[in-house]
Amino acid sequence: MTYSIVALDAATGDLGVATQSKFLAVGAVVPWARAEVGAIATQSFANVRYGPDGLDALAAGRSAADVLAALVAGDPLREQRQAGIVDRHGNAATHTGRECFAWAGGRTGSGYAAQGNILAGPGVVDGIAETFEAGGAPFAELLVACLVAAEAAGGDRRGRESAALYIVRAEGGYGGGNDRFIDLRVDDHADPVPELARVLGMHRLYLDRSAVEDLVPLDDALAGELRSLLTAAGAAPGGRFADVYQPMWQVRGEAPPAAGSDQDADRPMTGTPRPLPAGWDESWQGALTDWMGVENLEERTAAPGWIDPRVLEFLRARSRT
Repeated sequence: MTYSIVALDAATGDLGVATQSKFLAVGAVVPWARAEVGAIATQSFANVRYGPDGLDALAAGRSAADVLAALVAGDPLREQRQAGIVDRHGNAATHTGRECFAWAGGRTGSGYAAQGNILAGPGVVDGIAETFEAGGAPFAELLVACLVAAEAAGGDRRGRESAALYIVRAEGGYGGGNDRFIDLRVDDHADPVPELARVLGMHRLYLDRSAVEDLVPLDDALAGELRSLLTAAGAAPGGRFADVYQPMWQVRGEAPPAAGSDQDADRPMTGTPRPLPAGWDESWQGALTDWMGVENLEERTAAPGWIDPRVLEFLRARSRT
């Protein structure tokens, strides 16, 4: 009732799992991964112990094949299980028990294992594998493309319900506090794979940092457009977004934190400030920053005098609604 791919991005070292199933919230069961260790998919009457136990064994230095063999050997229901593992070196292994529902099987290659059960046929797994081997897209988008290829080959014979994408990177999580670089789930949807692709696009918008080389400099004409757009969005200086992020010390009428304290540190921004154009002063720059915070675009904050083109595109769209 599930197909999946576990894979290593040889260029970055990222490890990930992508999966789809006629099962509620497949992302809560199938995908397991740990940065710089490995990735595991456990499915077909899934034994979720394969996840933490397998990752611990990989972290101890055992290969994907050895770990999967040990997990299967110790499982009395091994013939009903299906699993795939890739380790941090790109070694991969897959297991399909003889009692898994047809069509069921798996395929491995350099840096990946693909597997599925209750499938339309072997072409589903072949589509996953061949798409991954062809490459041509960033790792996250490539894993979603593998799911698209599986669907094009017939996918799960029972239908579709949920999909998930889980990619780990050391200190790649929000704020650098964990390894959850991308952790997206579509838990119940009539067509979950396209929905997963849409949510991945949102993730890129909200959580990717701006690239310096992509920033657009503010000139007089663009500053005038930004003033009009922010006004249309209700985000001009002194507008309804001005006090959304009012600190609690202000609400309580207390003195602000001492200058130089941890709380006084500025959040990071991309680029180096440049002179502001005519008609664009600190109040308008602050209004733009406040609006971006309300829209959860703070990861794309550019230095004064610049703007991220994705932010500009988003603001143009918002002003039309």
